[in-house]
Amino acid sequence: MEPIISIRNLRKSFGSKEVLRDINLDIYKGEIIGYIGPNGAGKSTTVKIILGLVGDYSGDIKIFGEDIRNSGVEYKRRIGYVPETADIYENLTGREYLTFIGELYGMEHEEANMKAERLMDLFGIKNVYDARISSYSKGMKQKTLLISALINNPDILFLDEPLNGMDANSVMVFKEVMAELVDKGKTIFYSSHIMDVVEKISKRIILINGGEIIADGSFEEIKGQSIDGSLEEIFNQLTGFEEHERIAKDIVATIEGAI
Repeated sequence: MEPIISIRNLRKSFGSKEVLRDINLDIYKGEIIGYIGPNGAGKSTTVKIILGLVGDYSGDIKIFGEDIRNSGVEYKRRIGYVPETADIYENLTGREYLTFIGELYGMEHEEANMKAERLMDLFGIKNVYDARISSYSKGMKQKTLLISALINNPDILFLDEPLNGMDANSVMVFKEVMAELVDKGKTIFYSSHIMDVVEKISKRIILINGGEIIADGSFEEIKGQSIDGSLEEIFNQLTGFEEHERIAKDIVATIEGAI
C-alpha cells in the first residue's frame, strides 16, 4: 500500500540551529498518528513544512503520491489544519468566517453555509453563528477552528492541541468524531502535550526529540522496548527529562518560603 504521506531525509535549519535532522516517515490512510515531543523538538516545523507554510528545507515530501514542491495548492484542498495558536479573524461572524474558509477550499457559498451552520449546531454553538468571533469564549473559538478544518471533508487532518479550552462533553464528542473519520479512511496527525489523550486515541505514536525520531510504533510496541509505565513516563525516559519531581518540590518549597 502506498503511503498517503512519505517523508525522506527531511532537514530544516533556522540560521545555525538545525531543527529537523534526517526525518524519515511513511504514513498510511486510516492511521491516527500521535506526533509528540518536547517544546522545540520540531513537531510544528514538520507539520508547517508538509503544509507548505515553511520552505527552504532539504529532503523530499510526497502527499497523495505527489512531491509537494510540484503540487501547487491543489493538495491543500484535501487537508484540514488546526494550529496550536491560530490567527482567527475575530471581526467576522462565525457565518462569515466559515463560509470564507469553505470558499477558499473551492466550495460553493451556499454549500459552505449550510454545512457550517449544521456543524455549529452539532457542536452546540449555533446560537453564536451570526455573532462576531471576538465575543466567543475560548472553547467556542476552538470549536469554530475545528469546524473550519473539517468543512471541506479533508482526507488528512493535522491537529495541534485541538482540544484547548473545550469542555469535557465536547472533548468526548470530538474523540468520537476522530474515531468515525478514521473508520471512513481519513488520516489524522495529532499533536498534543496531554499524554493520556495521545495514548488512548493513537494507533501509532511518533516521538521526536532534538529534531530526530526516537520512537515510532503503537503504545504497546514502544512499551515493549524495555520501557515500562504510562506514555508520560515513557516520554520522560526517552527524552531524558527525569527532573520533574525535584523541580516540583523546589517550586513548592519556594512558594512556602523555605528557599
